[in-house]
Amino acid sequence: MVCWIAILLVLYIFFDVNYFLRILLTVGWGRLFQKKTKIFDSTCIYGICTTQDIDLVLRHMNNARYLRELDFARFHYYDRSGIYGEVMRRGGGAVQGASSTRYRRALGILTPYKVTTKLIYWEDKHFYLEHEFISLTDNFIRAVALSKQTVTGLEVPVSEIIAKVEPGVQRPELNPDLKLWMESMDESSKKLKKRN
Repeated sequence: MVCWIAILLVLYIFFDVNYFLRILLTVGWGRLFQKKTKIFDSTCIYGICTTQDIDLVLRHMNNARYLRELDFARFHYYDRSGIYGEVMRRGGGAVQGASSTRYRRALGILTPYKVTTKLIYWEDKHFYLEHEFISLTDNFIRAVALSKQTVTGLEVPVSEIIAKVEPGVQRPELNPDLKLWMESMDESSKKLKKRN
C-alpha cells in the first residue's frame, strides 16, 4: 500500500496527472455515450471553474486554463469526427500551430460552462477550429478562440484526409475574422524570417 502511495505521489510531482486523466475521461465519455459527428457539426464538452482554475485574485478562471480546456475540446472533436483517427492511420500527427482568444466576460469561480468546437476552414497542412466558452448559468459566450492545428508527418494535403472521413464535403468560405487572423500570422512569420 505504501508503495502505491509513493508511486502516485511521484507521478503527481513529476507529471500533470489530472491533465491526462481529463483527456482519458473526455475521450472515453464521448466514445461510450456520444455518437460520431459529421466534420462540420459542433462538439461540446463541459466543465466548471474550480479552485485549481482561478487566477491571482481568486475570483475567475485564469488565462492558461482557457487554453488547457481547448486541448480537451480538440481531442474530443477529433475523436468524435474521426479526423484524428484518419491522420494517425496514415502515420501522421497534429500539433497546435497557433491560437487566438478573445475574452468577453470572465468565468467566475464555480461557474459551470461548456466549450463548443467546430471546424471552420482548412488549408494544405492546417485545420482551423473555432471554440466558444459558454456559461451554463446565463448561456453567455464568455470567450471565443480560434486555433490552427498543423498536421505533421504526412505528405498528403488535409483535403485528402477530409475526403476520406466525409466524402464529397466542400471546404467552407473563409470568414472575415479568420482571414484577418491568418494574414496577421503571415505578417508575423515574415517579420521573424527577416530576423533569422
